[in-house]
Order: sequence, then C-alpha cells, then structure tokens
Amino acid sequence: MSLGRVVEIWRYPVKSMGGEQLRTCDLGDLGIPGDRGWAIRDEAAGEIRGAKKLPALLLAAARYVEEPAADRIPAAEIVFPDGLRMRTDAPDVAARLSELVGRRVTLWPRRPPDDRAHYRRALPDNPDFETELRGIFGRLPDEPLPDLAVFPQELFEYTSPLGTYFDALPIHLLTTASLRALGRENPAAAFDPRRFRPNFLIEPASETDALVEVAWCGEALRLGGATVKVEMGTPRCSMTTQPQGDLPKDPGVLRTIVRHADQNVGVYASVLRPGRVGVGDAVERA
Repeated sequence: MSLGRVVEIWRYPVKSMGGEQLRTCDLGDLGIPGDRGWAIRDEAAGEIRGAKKLPALLLAAARYVEEPAADRIPAAEIVFPDGLRMRTDAPDVAARLSELVGRRVTLWPRRPPDDRAHYRRALPDNPDFETELRGIFGRLPDEPLPDLAVFPQELFEYTSPLGTYFDALPIHLLTTASLRALGRENPAAAFDPRRFRPNFLIEPASETDALVEVAWCGEALRLGGATVKVEMGTPRCSMTTQPQGDLPKDPGVLRTIVRHADQNVGVYASVLRPGRVGVGDAVERA
C-alpha cells in the first residue's frame, strides 16, 4: 500500500547548520552517508553542542566538497552568514566559528564509538535540571516537557549515540501533511521544512492536512530500495523557533507544536535494509 512519495532528500554535513538537498542517496546503517559528519565542540563547556545551545549555527550552511562514504567523512565547505566560505579542514575554521557563536569552539569529524570521552556529556549549565531542560526545549513554565524516557538510554550520558552526531536515530521523516496541519492552526507562522531538518520530506498519497506520520510508529516502511523502521515521534525544541536563511525568529512555531501536535513533529527511524532512495520514490508499508 502506497503511503506517499519522497519529495525532498536532505543531508546536513555539519550538525545544526543548514544542509544540502540531494536527488538520490544510498541509505546505510548510519543513514545518509555523511549526515551530521561534523559537529561543534564547545571547549568552555567540554562537550559536543548544537543549535539548542549555540543557535547562531543555524545561520551558517554546509555542503560536502566530495561525496562521503559510510566510513569516510570528507571535508565540507561552510558558508557563513556574511558570505565567507571556509572548509571544515581549514586551520582557522575554529576561530571563525568561535566568533560566530560567541564561545571558544572546535570542529570535529565523526569519531569512533570507543572514543567515549569525545561524546560524554558535561555537567549542565544550570544545576536546576528542570530549568536546564526548559531552556533546551524552549518550554514555557506552564508547558509540559517531552517524555525523555522515549530516548535511547545512552543519551543520558552521551550527547549522541556513540559513533554519531545524531540527536537520537539516523533517519528523520517528515510529511508535508504535518506542515499543512500546523499551518492551519497558526496561519501567521511559516512552517517551512527547514525548521524541522528532515532527511526525507514525504508527500502523502491521499490529500490531507493531518499529522499522519505519528501513526507509522512501530512500522517498517519501504523508501525506494531501502527499508526503515519508524521508532518514535520527534520531540521538538527551541531550534524550530530560531532564524535561519530567510526564516525569522518565531516563538509561535513551538507554541503551536506544544499545543496542537503533542510536542512532536515528524518521526525518527532506524535502517532495517540499506538501499538507494531517490526523489519521487514511493513510500510503502513493508
């Protein structure tokens, strides 16, 4: 049964920066080769960090200068907000990034899973854990926090699954129907897919403006020649409200998600069977 078709494919060479659109990809165990291949380490805090803590990263974008492979992360070119272009392996790139985010940071390619010190979380900035989480997730005092029990347990000790820079899982699916549903609830806001950073944007087979992908949780789906398992909804955080490209800062985006989408937009998935996926490919129940 056809659920829809892939209309956009996105890869993000540097965690929390703008990504690059692809026509096809060879989906592997770690998702799209090179996705989140690089990440920023906040040296003052002592951990890998993204735009939840360093929102200025969203003002930059990156693309690979050559095609990555599953076990090889090549250099990427970063485009800074002022138009400056700099490779991730440039000797002064850390200084330029530090200037962008206002903190001393370094830039790292993905490290092996056994480099646990590289991925280990530092102590929270705020010793009040609930206040810390409300800042990260952008929740108001009267709004619920996401259920953290749904996340892999290793994320309580490490900033990402070991050997990756993913927030939780290697694949993020989002439907155009969900964007339309959110836009219906808040017509003043721009529910642009760039705010949600999907790997695959899917147009459902039937015309709808509902949060359809939530119903896929627990199911195996075929995307072109690959098969994925939808594991969980994607809890949204303060990143959805931040400016990027021509999108302005808009706290109303997150308020709408919390009130009308049960805090989740899109779904996380793991890869069951690698394969090639292209724009226009069918999405079906496996």
